[in-house]
Amino acid sequence: MSIVSALIGPLAKIIDKIIPDPKARDKAKLELLALQGEQEMETLKTQIAAILAEAQSSDPWTSRARPSFLYVIYVIILWAIPMGIIAAFRPDVAAGIANGMNSYLGGIPEALWGLFGTGYLGYTAARQWGKAKGIDK
Repeated sequence: MSIVSALIGPLAKIIDKIIPDPKARDKAKLELLALQGEQEMETLKTQIAAILAEAQSSDPWTSRARPSFLYVIYVIILWAIPMGIIAAFRPDVAAGIANGMNSYLGGIPEALWGLFGTGYLGYTAARQWGKAKGIDK
């Protein structure tokens, strides 16, 4: 939460108490909300600029980091296909592999899963924004 967002409620209450005229009070509240909107827009612009700068970097490690991470997750998900085939012929081996994978995946911290979700959504949003603006093809 930004500082402006945190101050909106208390400032609106103060405006209610110190400005007796309803029209002037409403105008002051609208200006306060506009200030909050400008603050949020600046924050969003800063975040998008950082994502775009990273995506347009000439450094191959930087520009390929997110897609590479997604490919790893896709491989983990697609591993279900050969596991199904193994389970059809050797259920005990498939169960052992599945137990091992569950133990491994269960050991990954929850914050890392949150980071993956954030990265995935951020990458998707930046790609869509770039395509809409004509920057990415």
